[in-house]
Amino acid sequence: MPKLQFLEPHGGLMLLLGVAIFLAATLPRFLQALPVSVPIILLGFGFAMFKLPLGLEFPSLIEDPEMCKHLTEIAVIISLMGAGLKIDRRMGWKRWAGTWRLIAVTMVFTIVAAAFGGWWLAGLVPASALLLGAVLAPTDPVLASEIQVGPPGKNDNAAEAIENNNDGHEERVGGDPSDEKDEFRFSLTSEAGLNDALAFPFVYAAIAMAAAEGGISHWIGDWFLLDVLYRILVGVACGVGMGLLLGKLILSIPGETKIARALLGPTALAATLVLYGGTEMVEGYGFLAVFIGALVMRGSCKDHPYHESLFHFSEMVERLLSALFLIALGGALAQGVLSTAGWNLILLALGIILVIRPLGGVIGFVGFTQAPWRERLMISFFGVRGVGSFFYLSYALLKQPFPGSAKLWAIVSLTVALSVLIHGILATPALGLLKRKRSTG
Repeated sequence: MPKLQFLEPHGGLMLLLGVAIFLAATLPRFLQALPVSVPIILLGFGFAMFKLPLGLEFPSLIEDPEMCKHLTEIAVIISLMGAGLKIDRRMGWKRWAGTWRLIAVTMVFTIVAAAFGGWWLAGLVPASALLLGAVLAPTDPVLASEIQVGPPGKNDNAAEAIENNNDGHEERVGGDPSDEKDEFRFSLTSEAGLNDALAFPFVYAAIAMAAAEGGISHWIGDWFLLDVLYRILVGVACGVGMGLLLGKLILSIPGETKIARALLGPTALAATLVLYGGTEMVEGYGFLAVFIGALVMRGSCKDHPYHESLFHFSEMVERLLSALFLIALGGALAQGVLSTAGWNLILLALGIILVIRPLGGVIGFVGFTQAPWRERLMISFFGVRGVGSFFYLSYALLKQPFPGSAKLWAIVSLTVALSVLIHGILATPALGLLKRKRSTG
């Protein structure tokens, strides 16, 4: 008589994924008022399932960097499309002043400080230390949905409420003071949309440094011309050009029937892949093109009801992919990715989250008058780390061997896990405090 195997690995894995997707789809409605986030639940769930003796088998993010790269790549580009589609504020030097400061000052400061910490505390060689700073600099558009702006069309009141007064500063006039389109949510959303692409030159710099046989003079010129100027300019051009074309095409599709309206959402996925793939084919930054293309599409016929369909489909796919990532990260933690993490690596990970990012934000916001200091401090603190860091790390390690790669995986895994826990626990209380402060003036 054949023996039944109740914990058959393949069936167990399918059950695990099904439960994870169910949790990702249903938990948000129950956790809105609680100091705990969906990513925390999914991370803990993945850790428990792989720690228990259930015989589950899932490719490790660390042991299979190719799988890690592809999973995180698609998650990031889908989330970038969603982030761009829900931003109502028109791009401009003054309107996006906080974002430019976070990119030009805070991100660069974070890269330099984290790289120094990797060299000093973790004993990494300069190329590996620079890679560490570059991969941990981007904030995450996937795991930070609780502190980002709401769906398209839900932010117009506050977007219209930002006007210039006579002394040249911006202030809010009218609108709901708790509206999702506040400076806190807007800055974090727009920062995450841009720095996932603009950290790429620093990743390429680390790759060039690791591959170079001579000093900096052997690679700095090509790096600046190709990886900085060319790839950024092409990413912007492709995002604007294809975004205009796709926006006109998608919004002109007839949608009178229920089937037509239901099928409109998946065009967001098609647009994402077209923007990303087309830009990557000409070696521009696809992440940048997707986000800018989404902004351009959002600006096309802004009041069109189809924008919400496009966004909600992107959000649904993003939630499913982020659930898979968090399970895989929980499994990696359970399977020993932190085995090389001594006190120095723990101190470095905590320092990046609690010291380096907040300090970089405070420095970047010196002289910024479009938000009170309490709001600027909150923006500085909530620099959530996540999926993008794993994409950059796996991408770089597939391109070029780096000394101390085990330490790199450990630091990145620990930093992201701590970010999920710390920021996830504090997000709801912080937003409640910010709302109360605004309502009382």
